[in-house]
Amino acid sequence: MTHLDLGPGPEFDRVRAIERALGAHAAALGDDCAVVGPFPHRLVLSTDVSVEDVHFRRDWLGLDEIGWRATAAALSDLAAEGAEVVGVLVALTVPGQLDDAGVADVMRGVGDAVASVGGTVLGGDLSRGPSLSLGITVVGRAASPVTRRGAQPGDSVWITGALGSARAALHAWQAGQEPSAGARLAFAHPQPRIAAGRVLARLGATSMIDLSDGLAADARHLAAASAVRLELDVGRVPIGDGVSDAAGVVAQPPAAFAAEGGEDYELLATMPEGSERAVREAVPEAQTSLTCIGRVCAGQGVELMLDGHRLVLHGYDHFA
Repeated sequence: MTHLDLGPGPEFDRVRAIERALGAHAAALGDDCAVVGPFPHRLVLSTDVSVEDVHFRRDWLGLDEIGWRATAAALSDLAAEGAEVVGVLVALTVPGQLDDAGVADVMRGVGDAVASVGGTVLGGDLSRGPSLSLGITVVGRAASPVTRRGAQPGDSVWITGALGSARAALHAWQAGQEPSAGARLAFAHPQPRIAAGRVLARLGATSMIDLSDGLAADARHLAAASAVRLELDVGRVPIGDGVSDAAGVVAQPPAAFAAEGGEDYELLATMPEGSERAVREAVPEAQTSLTCIGRVCAGQGVELMLDGHRLVLHGYDHFA
């Protein structure tokens, strides 16, 4: 089995324990996707679970939004590999009080999300349980999938889109308030960055990861997998809707608030030296903004800077 280095934290301690238990019965664990091949195009597979009262609440989102959000989160892993989408399989667990119309609404959201990036619902499973949950398996293909392992000193570091709006929405709901329209949209209707991932892969991305747990956390996972050091200027990070107000409530600089927030489902990519102009010119094709926020250096870990000062930030921890 090929060992994949992972960043710190209880979630990844459990992945390491699973890796040891499986031994030779598993391939490399811990990347965004499993890659099966070689074929003319390698199959790229991943699975993601979205659980009621852990990842969403039904008093926050409509059922179709729940289906979209769960599917977009899973598709984000394909984006991080630079893959095109074939489709999704859905393992749907529904509580007894959710009727047939409600189940149809959830699956309508799933179908809309996968159709937005050129895929279809391939099948799945339906079961009854104590709460609503969606296990989404995504299927893609790529000639040369991008992993977390290829970053090299001298590369530049880029992100897609803007960060922090999903965290801003969550903070508003937890405070008993309604989020701003833009923050709510970012949480309920994230855009899987399939187009951007494919563009960055074509331009030679050396490594890539999706920002599900936040820039501060996911950058550490990429740095660990590539055995490099990332030096990131948090002040360059585009700030999402609702972030400034939410950051003020917790007395945190907006850029730091955004860098620590999870579930934005944007991409973090390292690009080879000399590719900056090509990346900037590819923004229309990527269908989102592309922003350089730092560089790759020899060493290990991640250094986060804001206005000349070093920051210590954390991301989302599933088992904290």
